[in-house]
Formats: sequence, structure tokens, C-alpha cells
Amino acid sequence: MDINALVAQNYAAGKAATAPGGEGGNALLGAAQDFMQTMRASENTAMQAMTAGADPHALVQALAQTELAVQTAVTVRDKVVEAYQEILRMPV
Repeated sequence: MDINALVAQNYAAGKAATAPGGEGGNALLGAAQDFMQTMRASENTAMQAMTAGADPHALVQALAQTELAVQTAVTVRDKVVEAYQEILRMPV
């Protein structure tokens, strides 16, 4: 296999992922929507547990999913801030 063709193919794939409105943006949007869906489902389960006496196991599971989603969001936020700070430290 020609190395130039492989490099060109990888470059084209990377360029499409970072283009505005490309798959990269859709992935980030999808992750944000999944996060909000998890938060809403956990909130509904917690409200049902408080008012209607829902299954305690479902409540614990919802809280665990919420904790994992929040930890993931915080980790992503920290990585974005770290990357931004690294860009600011680059010499001009």
C-alpha cells in the first residue's frame, strides 16, 4: 500500500470530522442530548420514588447513572479547559 495514499486518506477523514457542522459536531451534540436525557430520566425516577413510592433499586440505579454522567461531563470540561490553556501558552 502506498504511504501517501494512506496519509491522504487519514487526512481526509480527520478534516471531515473537524469541519464545521461535520460528524464531530454531531457527536458532541449527541453526547449533550444523551446527558440531558439521562438527567431527565433520573430526575423523573427520583420524583416517582419520593411521591409514588417507586422501586428503590430503580432509584439507586438512576442515581448511579446520573453520577457517571456528571463525572463524564466534568472530565470532558476539564479536558477542554486544559486544551484551551495549552493553546494560550503557545508562542505566537
